[in-house]
Amino acid sequence: MTGGRYRIVLVTCGSMAEARRISSSVVEKRLAACANIVLGGVESIYRWKGKVERAREVLVVMKTITGRLGELESEVKRRHSYEVPEFVVLPVAAGSREYLAWLGESVDDVVGIKASTLTPGAATRRRVGPGRGRR
Repeated sequence: MTGGRYRIVLVTCGSMAEARRISSSVVEKRLAACANIVLGGVESIYRWKGKVERAREVLVVMKTITGRLGELESEVKRRHSYEVPEFVVLPVAAGSREYLAWLGESVDDVVGIKASTLTPGAATRRRVGPGRGRR
């Protein structure tokens, strides 16, 4: 299945606690279907205010749809400690039909699709969720 409206969003955070706080918030608000926190952190080398800086950061990989990007970015900025948080959006070229359907269902209830209108298997797929058979 082609990716079309599906997006991967990369966000780096200053701590694991911040990554967890932001991830929980965006998933609870259905702005992202899933947020993967990369354990072990990353070392970032970047230019900031005219100087080259280094920092240990925590990378969060979020899955969403184009229609949720504006609200997702606002929520990340609202909860983030950085003056200019990373918010990089990548298109999904393709993915399994089942996974992309789950992704869309996980964020679409807020934009007009009610759970009662989902196909019978959809409710079961949503209970399975990432980490329990999907990622």
